[in-house]
Amino acid sequence: MYRAVLIGLRLKNVRRSDFILSMDELAGLANTSGATPAVQIIQERERIDPAYYFGRGKLEEIAHVCAAEGASLLLVNDSLSPAQTRNLQDRFECKVVDRTQLILDIFAQRARTQEGKLQVELAQLNYLLPRLTGKGIELSRLGGGIGTRGPGEMKLEVDRRRIRERIHKIGDAIDRVRNTRSLHRRHRERQRVSTVALVGYTNAGKSTLFEKLTHTATFRSAKLFSTLDPLCRRVRLADGKSCYLSDTVGFIRKLPVELVAAFRATLEEVVNAQLLLHVCDVTSDDLDGDIRAVETVLAELGAARRSTIMVYNKVDRLPDGAAGRRPDGSVRVSALTGAGIADLLSAISQRLGMELSAGRSGLEGPGGGAAARLEVVN
Repeated sequence: MYRAVLIGLRLKNVRRSDFILSMDELAGLANTSGATPAVQIIQERERIDPAYYFGRGKLEEIAHVCAAEGASLLLVNDSLSPAQTRNLQDRFECKVVDRTQLILDIFAQRARTQEGKLQVELAQLNYLLPRLTGKGIELSRLGGGIGTRGPGEMKLEVDRRRIRERIHKIGDAIDRVRNTRSLHRRHRERQRVSTVALVGYTNAGKSTLFEKLTHTATFRSAKLFSTLDPLCRRVRLADGKSCYLSDTVGFIRKLPVELVAAFRATLEEVVNAQLLLHVCDVTSDDLDGDIRAVETVLAELGAARRSTIMVYNKVDRLPDGAAGRRPDGSVRVSALTGAGIADLLSAISQRLGMELSAGRSGLEGPGGGAAARLEVVN
């Protein structure tokens, strides 16, 4: 088990509460990766230091704390530039891993299918490429473990040309996956069966809800990103009809752009769905922030105006624990206990019926935007 020192830089224009939540999330990511957070170090500055990210005076404190704690890992709560990473690594004896590299490492651990592994490798190689120095880099120098799992475990010297060749080869393989998914979608369309996609912040309970709605068992964990590889199952709705329900990777603040690009083939299930179920953890300390983070990724994917039902999860943890539809159109359910699931299925039937009617009339569905969302509280 790695002992890790967590360091974060709060710029003066960032709210303190938002920054604290971000650092807590970094601790969760550390635990998920297999590290033990030992202590947090925080610095407040007007701007980021272009060479070291932190102020020069803070570097001595960080080195002292790492030595005192016996830490072998330094986790930075932001993405570092290649130069910042090199400078910090030269300054400290412990390994330096930024937030992007940490998330990529967790994805490498979570990938189970060949498709998932290829997409993670593509993201990791795109992250690694600008960080190569000189003619190449011997990856074994990185030491293995957190931050280097996946393609980073190769014990050979890799130069830019070989990495670009591998990126091109993986891209071709992912294109074939995309074509296969497109064929599957066309098959579902010929069956005249709608597709509903689950989206949400990581650990919001999407997989539990997926299991409850589809009556199937999937891999679940209390750790972040328990679901990485996409799943699609048929669901019987309240009106006797059925739809396909798709579950895919959870989103997070500062989701690495490398991952969004690499997982586009998988996330096309979201873009092409007739209806989204946006699953939220109603007990989250920053529910609004979680929602905004998911909506930001949806906008990047071109799915911001997709018809959406908001599903607030874990209502069983609230004092009243109330479930069922509300006058404002929302529904409270618990994916764990099953309370309110019937109301959710009814809401899905109603929304899909409205979308079908709108499609026949050539009009945009009633859920085409945040202001028109039907809220379902899970």
